Amino acid sequence: MTHHFGEPDSHAVLMQFNRLIEEILGGNLHRTTFRPWEIRILVDLASCDLRGSSRCEGVLRDYQNEVQCQMQEGTRLPLKLSEYLASPQVNGYRHKPLAVGRAHGAHGR
Repeated sequence: MTHHFGEPDSHAVLMQFNRLIEEILGGNLHRTTFRPWEIRILVDLASCDLRGSSRCEGVLRDYQNEVQCQMQEGTRLPLKLSEYLASPQVNGYRHKPLAVGRAHGAHGR
């Protein structure tokens, strides 16, 4: 589905992005054809090297949620994972579990 001037429809792109993330998380990325923006996402994902990270799924889910929010606000194409990881919101998010732990009475850092 395309929008004005051959630009992809953001709703269709979001659905395709969600499918891509689910394929990655499910370990069943067996397609042989990808859209140019999907290739950009996959190459960037490989450069971020989240393999082996115990937080990999959580990071990808948070990234997926951020892309969904941005695209619902009108962004045409998903941001790259590296862009998401470099954002100030993510750096702040990494410290949120401490605040949650303190709220539940946990002590220490």
